[in-house]
Amino acid sequence: MKKFDIPLHYRSQIIARIKNARKLNDPRKKDFSSTRLDFGKVQFLIPRHFGFCYGVENAIEIAYKTIEENPDKKIFLLSEMIHNPAVNKDLNSRGIKFLMDTSGKNIIPWEELNSDDIIIIPAFGTTLEIERKLNELGIDPYRYNTTCPFVEKVWNRSAQLGQGEYTIIIHGKHTHEETRATFSHAIKSAPALIVRDIKETQFLADFISGEKSTDDFLEYFKYKISSGFDPVKDLERVGVVNQTTMLASETEEIAKNIKDTMLKKFGAENINQHFADTRDTLCYATNDNQEATYGVLKEDADLAIVVGGYNSSNTSHIVELCEKELPTYFISSELNLISENVINHFDIHSKTEVVTEKYLPPKQPVKIIITSGASCPDAVVDSVIKRLLEFYNYSGEMEPILKKAIS
Repeated sequence: MKKFDIPLHYRSQIIARIKNARKLNDPRKKDFSSTRLDFGKVQFLIPRHFGFCYGVENAIEIAYKTIEENPDKKIFLLSEMIHNPAVNKDLNSRGIKFLMDTSGKNIIPWEELNSDDIIIIPAFGTTLEIERKLNELGIDPYRYNTTCPFVEKVWNRSAQLGQGEYTIIIHGKHTHEETRATFSHAIKSAPALIVRDIKETQFLADFISGEKSTDDFLEYFKYKISSGFDPVKDLERVGVVNQTTMLASETEEIAKNIKDTMLKKFGAENINQHFADTRDTLCYATNDNQEATYGVLKEDADLAIVVGGYNSSNTSHIVELCEKELPTYFISSELNLISENVINHFDIHSKTEVVTEKYLPPKQPVKIIITSGASCPDAVVDSVIKRLLEFYNYSGEMEPILKKAIS
C-alpha cells in the first residue's frame, strides 16, 4: 500500500514502532490480538489496528502539499478536512479557511470566491450540487480533491445499482457530509433513501411487509428520501450501501433485515430480482478498526480510553463497542486528562463533555485499553500514554518496554 508524506508533528515514536512490528509479523492482518506495554504499575493494551487510514493520510498529504505549492493563493477547505480538531486547527493556522461547517451551512459566501482561489474537497467527498457550483465559479473541484477512494467505491457501487434499476438504501447519518455526498451521487441514477439504524430499517421493513401505510412511510422518511420517491414502486428492488464510517456489523444487520423481508414477500426463488448483494461497500479500515476493537476487548482490562474528534463517526462507534464491556472515556487529547483523579471526556449519548472523578481504579497494575479513531494522529495517542505515565510516576526508559512488547 502507498506510503504518504505526512507532517512530522503527526508522526509517532511509540505507536508507530508497534504498528510497524505488527505489520512485519502479520502482513495479512489475521491476528487481531492486542500488544501489551507493561510499565509495572500500569499496562496499556494496544489494538492491532487504529488511527490514520489510507483516506485520511491521502487527504492530509494533499492538503499540506497544496499549502506548500501555493504560498500566494487563497486556499479554502470546503469543510473540515477530517473530523479531528487538532488537524483542522493546524490547517487553519496555516491560512486555510473553511467555506462551510459540517452541516453544509456556508461560513464564507460563494460570492467572495474567484476563479484563482483553491478549493480542497475533504476526504468525505462532496455533493454534485457543490461540484456544479464550483464549476460555475470557474474553480476546478477535482484538482485538489481528497475524497477517500473507499467513499468513491460506494458511489460507484451505487451507480451500478442504479443501472440495474435497484433503489439505493444508504446506511448512514443523513446530516453527515459523507452521507450527503453519497446521497447526491446516488440519486443521479436511482431513487434513494437513508436509514440511520436498525430501528429505522424495521420501519422500512414494516412498510415493505404491508404493516405501514404509504403516508406513514413518507412522513417517517420525509427528510431522507429522493425527490418523487414512490415507496410502492421504488421498494420492489433494493440494494444497501453505507457511510463508510458506520459499524460494519450494523450495516450487515440492516442488509440482512431487508433481505429477510424481501425473502418473505417475494420468495427465495425470486430474491435476486429484488435484493442486490452489496457487502463489498464496507471500508477495509473501518472494518479493521472494529475487528481490532473486538480483539482487544477480549483482554482483562479495567477501562478504555478512546482518542479522537468528538464529531468523528467512526470514533464514536469504537466508543460504543468499548462501553458495552467496560468503563470508556472518549477524549480529544491528553489535555482532557486533568489529573490522576479527574478526566474531562465526551458523552456520545448526551453529546456533551462531562467530568468524571476517580476514573483510574485504585489497584496495580491498572490495565488500560488505548485506541483512537481513523482521523486521529498517532502522535496524539503517544501524548495520552505519556500523560498517563506521569500519574504513575514512571521515569524509566521507553525503549526496553517497547522492545519487549514487540519482540
